[in-house]
Amino acid sequence: MKPLLALSLVTSALFALPVAAQSMGDTKSGGKAALCIGCHGIPGYKMAYPTTYSVPLIAGQQAKYIENALQAYKKGERKHPTMMAIAASLSDKEMAELAAYYGGGAK
Repeated sequence: MKPLLALSLVTSALFALPVAAQSMGDTKSGGKAALCIGCHGIPGYKMAYPTTYSVPLIAGQQAKYIENALQAYKKGERKHPTMMAIAASLSDKEMAELAAYYGGGAK
């Protein structure tokens, strides 16, 4: 039952991404950060799709690391279905803004 619930939550989130990405606003103020915080803002959070994966907290991480990771997901160099879908919805500018936002220690 748990895998089915996890799969349905991820699927719902993936279908909502294009709408969410268009309506989140300016990332300089953390607007698109809502795409990240649901997973990357929960201490000890584990994602159960596609396999059990410990989700890292990203607040305070080096901005360049975050930006490079997002670029790698967008190019398919890093593999995780949710992250690949989110990165694909972001422009280079939005990735840089999110990286700067979280690199500044936003929570």
